[in-house]
Amino acid sequence: MVKVVNYQKRVTEQGKEFFVLEVQGGVEMVKSQETNKFYLTARRALVPSTFDEMTCKALIGTDLPGVVGKVACEPYEYTIKDTGEIITLNHRYEYTEESEVKPEVEMSKAKIEDFITTDGITENVPVSVKSFSENGSLVH
Repeated sequence: MVKVVNYQKRVTEQGKEFFVLEVQGGVEMVKSQETNKFYLTARRALVPSTFDEMTCKALIGTDLPGVVGKVACEPYEYTIKDTGEIITLNHRYEYTEESEVKPEVEMSKAKIEDFITTDGITENVPVSVKSFSENGSLVH
């Protein structure tokens, strides 16, 4: 799930205004490469919309299905706001739908009888009498 946390006004090359919604994924633990310490962060992405400004304001706080994932792209320079450091990145974050395909669970064809040994028990004894205990009774 992602949450709509903000919106921004944009202008197309033709001069037409539109709004993008800023969505944010869940909180993640990340380990700093410089300090080797952990910190919390959340991935954010911008999603274009056809909504007017009033609708965008009303959508803030709404949960939507999907995730914000890391996507490879051409390298570009990015300035870290707090330090002014310029770094080169080769990824961006994008909103994507959560996969609707759930991994299939393969069911075993085994039956309980396959796991019960019949040592010392004749084949004519019903399965209900065969048990895991030595005296034939189920005792907890």
